[in-house]
Amino acid sequence: MKIVVIGGTGLIGGKLDKLLQAKGHEVLAASPGTGVNAVTGDGLAAALAGAQVVVDVANSPSFAPADVLDFFQRSTRNLGRAEKEAGVRHHVALSIVGTDRLPENGYFGAKLAQEELIAQNGVPYSILRATQFMEFLAAIGQSSEVDGTIRLSPSLIQPVAADDVAAALADVALATPINGIAELAGPEAFPLEQIVRRALAAAGEQRPIATDPQARYFGSVLEHGSLVPAPGSKARLGAIHYDAWLKR
Repeated sequence: MKIVVIGGTGLIGGKLDKLLQAKGHEVLAASPGTGVNAVTGDGLAAALAGAQVVVDVANSPSFAPADVLDFFQRSTRNLGRAEKEAGVRHHVALSIVGTDRLPENGYFGAKLAQEELIAQNGVPYSILRATQFMEFLAAIGQSSEVDGTIRLSPSLIQPVAADDVAAALADVALATPINGIAELAGPEAFPLEQIVRRALAAAGEQRPIATDPQARYFGSVLEHGSLVPAPGSKARLGAIHYDAWLKR
């Protein structure tokens, strides 16, 4: 089966490419660097010719709210048109747990807009919302400085390893479209300030760190469960624990 991975040269895309090829599928890693640009539409028709599945894990090069919204809206509309023309049978997209809970977060709002467009495009689809990646915990902390102090919320976070995200996406891509949303989280939940402190320590961070319930998370003040699956949800859990990931 031919599977096109939009954003196939990035962190998740590269891992997904290898997993799907190991299962015997023909995989095309599509990105501007390989001549396929979902935002402009350049190269899409040729890339999608003969494809049965498209997996979109592309990310905006700019996180400015207007830029990221434009990126996801344009790329998703272009993908929908090209997929219908090519006869693609399954569109899979990676999104984020909590996209519908943090209206002040421009990136989350853009991902929610992407989800809504996917549902309207007319191609059978599956959306996998994942929690924050273990690989990005230090960066979350480093972006949370206010007046020289890193300020972190005590709200829960349930980080997941990129390897687990790629494995879950591979399973979703090879399954029947659900025309809905599934969730993925790491095996353990932590107070954000606790786990990010550990990630910052491992990265050699020297700035002071403070726990602050009003600390902003990319523009939003977090509720206790803003970033984790809802209680009682049927979220898939990753296999890799943070301690094991950190030792790698």
